[in-house]
Amino acid sequence: MTQPKNEFKNAQLEDWMRAAQKSAPGGNVDALNWKTPDGISVKPLYTAEDTAALPYANTLPGFEPFLRGPQATMYSVRPWTIRQYAGFSTAEESNEFYRKALAAGGQGVSVAFDLATHRGYDSDHPRVTGDVGKAGVAIDSVEDMKILFDQIPLDKVSVSMTMNGAVLPVLAGYVVAAEEQGVSQDKLSGTIQNDILKEFMVRNTYIYPPEPSMKIIGDIIEYTAKNMPKFNSISISGYHMQEAGANQALEMAFTLADGKEYVKTAIAKGMDVDDFAGRLSFFWAVGMNFYLEIAKMRAARLLWCRIMKGFEAKNPKSLMLRTHSQTSGWSLTEQDPYNNVVRTTIEAMAAVFGGTQSLHTNSFDEAIALPTEFSSRIARNTQLIIQEETHITNVIDPWAGSYMMESLTQEMADKAWAIIEEVEAMGGMTKAVDSGWAKLKIEAAAAEKQARIDSGKDVIVGVNKYKLAKEDPIDILAIDNVKVRDGQIDRLKKIRASRDTAKVQAALDALTASAESGQGNLLELSIQAIRLRATVGEVSDALEKVFGRHRADTQKVTGVYAAAYDSAEGWDQLKKEINEFADSKGRRPRVMISKLGQDGHDRGAKVVATAFADLGFDVDMGPLFQTPEECARQAIENDVHAVGVSTLAAGHKTLVPAIIAELKKQGADDIIVFVGGVIPRQDYDFLYEAGVKGIYGPGTPIPASAKDVLEQIKKALG
Repeated sequence: MTQPKNEFKNAQLEDWMRAAQKSAPGGNVDALNWKTPDGISVKPLYTAEDTAALPYANTLPGFEPFLRGPQATMYSVRPWTIRQYAGFSTAEESNEFYRKALAAGGQGVSVAFDLATHRGYDSDHPRVTGDVGKAGVAIDSVEDMKILFDQIPLDKVSVSMTMNGAVLPVLAGYVVAAEEQGVSQDKLSGTIQNDILKEFMVRNTYIYPPEPSMKIIGDIIEYTAKNMPKFNSISISGYHMQEAGANQALEMAFTLADGKEYVKTAIAKGMDVDDFAGRLSFFWAVGMNFYLEIAKMRAARLLWCRIMKGFEAKNPKSLMLRTHSQTSGWSLTEQDPYNNVVRTTIEAMAAVFGGTQSLHTNSFDEAIALPTEFSSRIARNTQLIIQEETHITNVIDPWAGSYMMESLTQEMADKAWAIIEEVEAMGGMTKAVDSGWAKLKIEAAAAEKQARIDSGKDVIVGVNKYKLAKEDPIDILAIDNVKVRDGQIDRLKKIRASRDTAKVQAALDALTASAESGQGNLLELSIQAIRLRATVGEVSDALEKVFGRHRADTQKVTGVYAAAYDSAEGWDQLKKEINEFADSKGRRPRVMISKLGQDGHDRGAKVVATAFADLGFDVDMGPLFQTPEECARQAIENDVHAVGVSTLAAGHKTLVPAIIAELKKQGADDIIVFVGGVIPRQDYDFLYEAGVKGIYGPGTPIPASAKDVLEQIKKALG
């Protein structure tokens, strides 16, 4: 007699359990469960029972709640857009790169600006001597913007611009450059990032405090909705959160909560939600947690639809989450760097299976320096191969119906929704950011992750396991920062000499007056000023007179690194040595962790500060955006033994010798200087000759660097 179907299934599960127990550690099948960084327990086996009660497991792409994709046919009709993020040195060099990329299969332009531009400084400002042209392209005026897009038809090629702090003059420069190319605003397509809340949490390329920054966002959404209907007014970005250490659930929750806050801001300006919500877009990081990244992207569409229904949006386009994605930069390793080609490919596959609308693939050498033309070609071709050779695009959402993926998607949605509700209970994302709570949540996740890597619990091939005995150098792209800055200064002088100064000043005064009164649209007024050849710095300064320049608190988490490191070999011995130092010298070894120039990426600095403090060092954190002079003065006032410079933006050859020279100038050359971050090995000898006592590149275990710093301090004290 045939058994009922469910009894037969249960009998099979019992057989599987007995078989699994034979090979499971200690016979415990639960030991096979994988605990994700988000706290989700992923089982080794899923069955139909796991999806039976899920409400969205049988939905279709292109229909609410869009879990399976925002378009009905997805890639089966049109693949995602290949949009490679790039920008370096001068507008001329970046333009040449864009035109080559478009000719070789690129389908859109994505602009990286240098840090001076991000922070609203012209290239001749004394605070940006080490930053001009280093981590992106230098843009001071519409003349630079016209060169940047020379021979790129802006009515046909969509442009994505990663810009937040100086968003007004940069977006205005793009609009005016298009006008002078003969392209009207209504024909422009693309995206401006314009996501300031995440800047206060992680990336730190802000200018003004949160409240006036939100006013700017509202004005941009309002202006583009009226005048640029094909242009996305904001790209709500989780990417930088994950790069700063957030797990996938935190990244998704905080990003969607940011989006919710921006919708509230636009509605508060009197706009109807369906007039602008269809032009909101998102931006995800895609790392090496393959299953989680796919589930995150599916769950995010589900939750955004839920959020927008809460605003009573009726147009289906208002309910759809459309996203750009970028493979992880943080997952790239300096050690054994060709492994990064494999990592990027896996991450690109996760983005595609998750249903991205456009994608940037990182180059294998980006853990060391800006990508070369050779490495950029491999990164771009990774996408072309997936599109053209694999037939992955022929099936819409191939993970649909997977017992595991549908379950994981719902678990990710539930985990993120709980965080979103916590944010709402605090009064929304602006308050969560203002309080520092959101930033500390991300920093705690980053410290825990680094401890797991340093202790060997999380494997990074070529870094903490399967390491090469000898690393061969690879070719890198070097930028002559001094030459770029000199060229920008010359162009600025010519612009200022040839323009109508009185008209420019009147336009800048109008911006200041609007900021004071709250009347008028700041983007519209910025476009008028940029047309008259006002510079990025001048527009930013006109608003800073009223808004001020934001200064962040330098908080750090404590105890997280030590708890996750779990007293691995050498940890307790190092703590003992630090205690012995304190007993013999009368105080603990004191270090100051600093960020010089306009590089606001502070994940590494915060993790190092946390770990050093957990070991027993006295740790001071310098404020972001210090000059070498300011850093030296603070180090002397705080009576530190050592200054640690964290650098990710290629300014080390300018800024690190400058801090050493300043310490000597101010009579404190007994304070040692060490450096960590993205530093090509080709630059190590230069830095050692300049007086650096220790260099710790990506992948250096923090306890190893801490022990070396302690030894260097002992040596300096004699």
